[in-house]
Amino acid sequence: MFSVTSLPHLNALLNTVSAILLLTGYCFIRQRNVDAHRRCMVAALACSGLFLISYLVYHFSVGSVRFQGEGWIRMVYFAVLVSHTVLATAIVPLVVVTVVRALRERFDKHRAIARWTLPLWIYVSATGVAVYWMLYQMEFRPA
Repeated sequence: MFSVTSLPHLNALLNTVSAILLLTGYCFIRQRNVDAHRRCMVAALACSGLFLISYLVYHFSVGSVRFQGEGWIRMVYFAVLVSHTVLATAIVPLVVVTVVRALRERFDKHRAIARWTLPLWIYVSATGVAVYWMLYQMEFRPA
C-alpha cells in the first residue's frame, strides 16, 4: 500500500535517475547524437518535475524532518543542505531558459546557458540524494 512516508525514497530515485539522464544526455551531445540527447534531457526534465511534485506533497503532508546527527556530520549535512537549497531554487529558471532556447532552436544561446545549467542541475540532483541519505538512511547511535 502506498504511504506518503515512502515519498522520500521515490524522491531519491527520481533525483538519481535525473542525474544519470543528464550525464547520459551530455555524453550524447558530445557525440553529436542530438536525438538521443533530446530524449535524455526531456526524460531528466520529467523526472525532476515529478520529483518536485512528490517533494511538495511530502513536505506539505509531513512538514520538515529534523537531522539526527551530531558533531562534525551535522556541519557537513547543513553545508550540503544549504548549497543544495540555494542552487535548487536557482536551477528552476535556468532550466526553463535552457529548454526554451532549445525549443526555439537558438542553439548558440542554448549551449551558452547549458554550460552553467548542466553542472548545477547535476549538483542539485546529486546533493538531493545525499540529503536523503543523511536524513533517512544514516544511523545515529547515542554517544
